[in-house]
Amino acid sequence: MKSPYVKELEPNQTISTFFLVQSKEIRRKKTGEPYLSLSLCDRTGELDAKMWDNVAEVMETFDRDDFVKVKGLIQIFHNRPQLTIHKMRRVGDHEVEFADYFPASERNPDEMLAQLRGIVAGMTNAHLRGLVEALLGDEEIARRYKTAPAAKQIHHAYLGGLIEHVLSLCGLAALTASHYPAIDLDLLLTGVVLHDIGKLYELSYERGFSYTTEGQLLGHITIAMRLIADKLARIPDFPPRLRTLVEHMILSHHGHLEFGSPKVPQFPEALLLHYIDDLDSKMECMRLMVDRDRQVEGHFTCYSPSMERSILKKAKFLEEPPAQPRVLAAEAPKPAPPPRPVSPFAGKLMQALIPEAGKEN
Repeated sequence: MKSPYVKELEPNQTISTFFLVQSKEIRRKKTGEPYLSLSLCDRTGELDAKMWDNVAEVMETFDRDDFVKVKGLIQIFHNRPQLTIHKMRRVGDHEVEFADYFPASERNPDEMLAQLRGIVAGMTNAHLRGLVEALLGDEEIARRYKTAPAAKQIHHAYLGGLIEHVLSLCGLAALTASHYPAIDLDLLLTGVVLHDIGKLYELSYERGFSYTTEGQLLGHITIAMRLIADKLARIPDFPPRLRTLVEHMILSHHGHLEFGSPKVPQFPEALLLHYIDDLDSKMECMRLMVDRDRQVEGHFTCYSPSMERSILKKAKFLEEPPAQPRVLAAEAPKPAPPPRPVSPFAGKLMQALIPEAGKEN
């Protein structure tokens, strides 16, 4: 097993371990010599790394998505750990355990798929149940469904993240449908299970997370519509108007035109799908930001462009004792300066200009 993981690194620690190269840039010093700027990772997080010396010997020997063994020193730079690499080499896949480098759900994927199939089996609308079971019954789709991440990096971005996200939405769907009696739970669950099914083919997750060519060209909403249309072609008695509702939920689940949906939600189940999807993704994004944050000091994470904010590290904020206010010692009052002596001439002048002064004197 890999050791140490990114999450275990400490300042001023010398390490010799393996990482996956997430990004690689060859930059130039002021002298014109090359240096390496890397983002290294394992399943617990990412690490900024720099290699300043002997770069020419190694810079063309590895690339993004390669495994490397590095030796170097952990230091703090801009309040975050940074690895200064002294030595490095590319290593073969046989020298590492893949599970150490790709984040994955803590839940068993087969158990999650079985749980999802059980939820679908409980749906009372035979047409909707038949459609969803046809998709989950496809061997390739089922294999991908229990493995795929829900996103490349924003939320549930780990192996098994998509099905974990969908199961969470199933729970939210049941809760919200019980609160709003007019909601058709079977229709809402159909949207929950199918809304991101296009991500099975939009994303590549065999070795790191990236977009496939199909994903780049079409996006997961269009891919989902294709998958659903293919299965519906084999269910000739599926009600056409019910099909329109299902398709609208897929098309509108991002909620806004500017967020990639060609339509906005136009009936309650579609609107509810959008909001519970958005809620679950944002809550997971917050959790992961706090869990993966590498800021050494302070109570907030780094700024998140997707969330448009930094996140309070609540546990750290509550555990640390509040700073004690400084109490300044009271200063003794300064003695009044002795009265200045007044000459006879000055006294008469003051008496003439300020009559009251003459009385006091």
